Amino acid sequence: MRTGSEPTTARSALRARFWLSVWGLVWTAVGAVVFALTGLLGWAVACGVLWLVIAIDLAMIVRHMRQGPHYQPGRDIPPYWPPE
Repeated sequence: MRTGSEPTTARSALRARFWLSVWGLVWTAVGAVVFALTGLLGWAVACGVLWLVIAIDLAMIVRHMRQGPHYQPGRDIPPYWPPE
C-alpha cells in the first residue's frame, strides 16, 4: 500500500499546454504583423522573439507527447522517503 504524498494516477497536462502554445503562436504572429504594419518595430521584434520562445516550447511539448507515458511504480512498490 502506497503511503507517499504523490498521487498514483498523476499525469502531465500536455494537451492543455499544447493548445495554449498554439494559441500563443497565433497571437504573437498576428501581433508581430500588426505592429510591423503600423510602424512599431520594437513591439514587432518583441512579438517575434516571444513567438520563437513559444515555438521552441511547443516543439518540446510535442516531443514529450510522442514519447508516451513513462514507467510509474505500482501500488505494491513503497514510496521513496524524502531526505532528512
